[in-house]
Amino acid sequence: MNVYSILKARFLINEDATKNWRFIVFLIVLAIIMIANTQSYEQKVFKIVALNNEVKELRSEFVDRRSELMQLKMESTVSDKMLERGIVPSPVPPQKIKVKKPEEKGFFAKIWQ
Repeated sequence: MNVYSILKARFLINEDATKNWRFIVFLIVLAIIMIANTQSYEQKVFKIVALNNEVKELRSEFVDRRSELMQLKMESTVSDKMLERGIVPSPVPPQKIKVKKPEEKGFFAKIWQ
């Protein structure tokens, strides 16, 4: 087989051309599968990048909200908000109240009462 016969594509019209055509069709199908696989891979990579960016944004928003919440929970912030409503903190500190249970008498003492 020389270069001239390849350029004229005589291998496609010979008696045994069906083998050549099958092989060419197989190569075309294989190329299409490879292209589709590459396209699917690239779409997944783009989706992963987008999701990673979204995770970073949500993490940043979470940190901002948490710091804002901690600021709002501080006693000074709460007392400032209550001053706007006319409620002032008590000058007397709170005291802990302890409740003592009455001593329980024995089983027989309860019966004889």
